[in-house]
Amino acid sequence: MSFQTRDPDSLPDKTGVYIMKNKHDEVIYVGKALSLKKRVKSYFKDTYDTPKTRTLMKHFHSLEYILTDTEKEALILESNLIKKHHPRYNVRLKDDKRYPYIKITNEVYPRILISRNVVDDGSHYYGPFTDATAVRKTIKFIKSLFKIRDCKKMDGPCLNYQIKICDAPCDGKISKDYYNEIIDQINLFFQGKYQEIIRYLEEMMNEASKNHEFEKASVFRDQIDYIKEVMEKQKVSFTRSLDQDVIAGSYDKKDAYIVVFSIREGKITGKDDFIMNGIENTSYEKVLSAFIKQFYSNPRYIPREILLQNEINDQKLISEWLSEKKGDQVDLKVPVDGMEHRLMKMVIKNAEVIKIQEKEFKNTLLDLKKYLKLPKLPRNIEAFDISNIAGKESTASMVVFRDGKPHKSGYRKYKLHSKGPDDYAMMREVLNRRYEKLKTENSEYPDLVIVDGGKGQLNVAISVFNSLNIKIPVMGLAKEFEQIFVPGSSDPIILPPNSSALLLLQRIRDEAHRFALTYHRKLRSKKISESELDKIKGIGQKRKMKLLKHFGSLKNIKNASPEQLKEVEGINQHVAREIYDYFH
Repeated sequence: MSFQTRDPDSLPDKTGVYIMKNKHDEVIYVGKALSLKKRVKSYFKDTYDTPKTRTLMKHFHSLEYILTDTEKEALILESNLIKKHHPRYNVRLKDDKRYPYIKITNEVYPRILISRNVVDDGSHYYGPFTDATAVRKTIKFIKSLFKIRDCKKMDGPCLNYQIKICDAPCDGKISKDYYNEIIDQINLFFQGKYQEIIRYLEEMMNEASKNHEFEKASVFRDQIDYIKEVMEKQKVSFTRSLDQDVIAGSYDKKDAYIVVFSIREGKITGKDDFIMNGIENTSYEKVLSAFIKQFYSNPRYIPREILLQNEINDQKLISEWLSEKKGDQVDLKVPVDGMEHRLMKMVIKNAEVIKIQEKEFKNTLLDLKKYLKLPKLPRNIEAFDISNIAGKESTASMVVFRDGKPHKSGYRKYKLHSKGPDDYAMMREVLNRRYEKLKTENSEYPDLVIVDGGKGQLNVAISVFNSLNIKIPVMGLAKEFEQIFVPGSSDPIILPPNSSALLLLQRIRDEAHRFALTYHRKLRSKKISESELDKIKGIGQKRKMKLLKHFGSLKNIKNASPEQLKEVEGINQHVAREIYDYFH
């Protein structure tokens, strides 16, 4: 139960968490204390230790507090509330919702998904990860390696079963118990327990061989080879087989750049980097402590040992909390010599490189803001491109860049209805569809919109935004001379050829073009395959997929002889002749 007050003298002399709010009832700071009364009273004085505390108290309006039985409970609650409210004056993980997690669903036959929201639904979560592309590749690898289901409805064997990348639990072709044994191995994979997986797979392979199930044994053999290949790709190995996380940071006035190396069974299996905001006038001990509490409060694997750059606040308490979460002893220590000390120096160096790169990126955004006279840093950019051939199969793409990096889950593709060829009408349609929807949903607008083209396309965008009565900074980028057109200026802006701001704009424009072209080609290919193969008597969806898989393209099918066509599973002499006669 929580209690509200504006009088610090009325607080109990007990352990708990205090929540400070401004006049708009927004949470601006969360803290824990052994004695709520003593801790909160320390804020109410004539002079303050830091400018940050002074500013905090200028915005303070009311206080809420929650009593806990132990200091450990207060630590956990404090961490959860910071994650929930993102208070302005706490040291906090920057926009932690952007980090993807790998989710193994809590279903009878679990699936593997990417999730940016962690909810208490019984699923297993691994992360957070900072490289979404690497996460997608990992999931694709795992699905193909262990052949687990990908479909939502489980309504019968699908193409995945036919091409042997799923064992079809939907059709009872694999038992529930055996399927969940596979899920157990996947959990070990994400924990970096490769040797345990190999031992299990070797036992299964030997058992299959004894039972003369040689095809099944070969599948296990291939899985073992794949896992060993993953192990070989690890760059650094150590003599100790202990699981560790190695955590270090590099700091400037406002942000901390934290790097985590994950070591599993003596090998570096992963590296992630994070940014902590709001560190002004905060000691490194407190910053690292805040990171660890927020980092491990998420559902993630906790190693036996955590190596730290320096001692942290609440180190003993955090060790007890992590040990309780893991169900085994977790030690936090600062290495002073040997291999672990050299490893820590490597992590610190990585953190320093991240800080330098982030500063360079901020300078790029500052240059872009200055050149385009934008109201704020363009951290969230949306760019559009049109693709069509003589007005046919018209498509548009929208790509999203956040903090200078592709945000692929935000990408959108549009099949356009505008009659072509009329690039202006097509651009008007896609912009209307995009921003009318955002306005209806009351969603946040981007910091900058880029349209591919010169004055004409820019004027279309301005017209659309005016008609919707919304204000979004917009620019046109003409490819031929890399001219930038902005509203209210008749002359284009020419950036220096080696300008990092121009390179960023080019990268965004090229990515929008690539995405639009890929979608356009997909639609054309689909139309060709539908209009040709679907017209042939005796060719249904299954035979069409087998033909395309066997020959690789429609062109090769057209050029195939009846004898070659008969080599495809399910294609008899009569159907082969129908196909051949159709194309000849």
